[in-house]
Amino acid sequence: MAFAPGAAGVGDPYFPLDGNGGYDVLSYDLAVRYNPANDVLVGAATIRANATQDLSRFNLDLDGMSVRSITVGGVPAQWSRDGGELIITPAAGIPQDVGFATVVRYDGVPDTLGSPLLGISGFMHTDDGAVVAGEPDVAATWFPVNDHPSDKASYTFRITVPVGLEAVANGIPRGRTSSGGWTTWTWQAVEPMAPYLSTATIGDFDLRAYVAGGIRYVDAIDVDLIGTRTGNVASEAFARQPEIVDFLSGVFGGYPFSAAGGIVDDYGAFSFALENQTRPIYSRGFFSDARFAESVVAHELAHQWYGDSVAVQAWQHIWLNEGFATYAQWLWSEEEGFETAAETFAAHYSTGPNSPFWKVIIGDPGPDDLFDSAVYNRGAMTLHALRETIGDPDFFALLPAWAQQQETGNGTTAEFVALAEQISGQQLDAFFDDWLFTPAKPPAP
Repeated sequence: MAFAPGAAGVGDPYFPLDGNGGYDVLSYDLAVRYNPANDVLVGAATIRANATQDLSRFNLDLDGMSVRSITVGGVPAQWSRDGGELIITPAAGIPQDVGFATVVRYDGVPDTLGSPLLGISGFMHTDDGAVVAGEPDVAATWFPVNDHPSDKASYTFRITVPVGLEAVANGIPRGRTSSGGWTTWTWQAVEPMAPYLSTATIGDFDLRAYVAGGIRYVDAIDVDLIGTRTGNVASEAFARQPEIVDFLSGVFGGYPFSAAGGIVDDYGAFSFALENQTRPIYSRGFFSDARFAESVVAHELAHQWYGDSVAVQAWQHIWLNEGFATYAQWLWSEEEGFETAAETFAAHYSTGPNSPFWKVIIGDPGPDDLFDSAVYNRGAMTLHALRETIGDPDFFALLPAWAQQQETGNGTTAEFVALAEQISGQQLDAFFDDWLFTPAKPPAP
């Protein structure tokens, strides 16, 4: 049996060292203790995986942090570090198709990231805890991980924080216990999740839990916002989540998860919203106006179908996330009696042909333009133009079919095009080439 090292990356064209080869993660069990007084996190990560080759060694992604010990199959393993790669050599090779458990014990101050697109992100240290959100990178800042959306897994979180603080993660709350001035909060996300969508956000929150439509909602609003205009708008927008989910389910098919909800923290340096699976995280800045707030909530809830349940196979396909979520905002606006999707499309289409808006190749934007506004708005325009091209019956059959075909998995632009052609019976290569891959204003549909 010829054992060989797993690859140091999954081969994503934009981020070649994100993720790793040689294995498929099934689950993460993350036990972390975080002390806001000194920002230190102490963690033990149990990673259960299947070998996809005869594996002599394998990598995990981990930025910063100090590794204290590693076992594979209960036996101490050797390890080394190379930048963000944690290279693990087990005591014996792991045969293909055999499951194995890796336990990594580590500690340190998790890194806060910065980017010209999102500002600060990652593990953001606040005055009373932390906000954990980022894209495409965040997970490797606080636990060892196969850090790419193509390797989804289930998660259990056991987050220990000082008594008086809340720790909010993905999925369903499984209770809390307190001892010696610390409280451990347990959460379980059983549906497969891409690593960047996981969170362990900590602070003094007003938690609100309820069930609507068979879905377990948990909302967390920073107590410093309660009673303020921002807090009131956030509370009102969150109260409409079941209504928004019901509307989107009528367009996209049944809601794909057992839990939902949202988090708003009063951390001023945090400036974006992210579709963390079952529990999106929002900057306080989105809650100054009720209509705008509901539109953003509709966007992040739409991502639960497109971006979370159906994740990208590689980051070049990001329009499949952002275009769909933006189009959901247009549909929600129309449902609320405001601008129709056609009117919003027309407003964007009136942009002059020489505008930089038309220069981004949204079907393959490159890492620097991953979150350019054109990816969002022209992605939504592509969907509306497709609707005009194939007609409402086929278009509104395509949306839930795409969500169902790729449910809990990953998708590519080519797969979406193939499904659109199958449902419509039309040859659509020229259409998608114009709208996704040509840096010029497409012809009107």
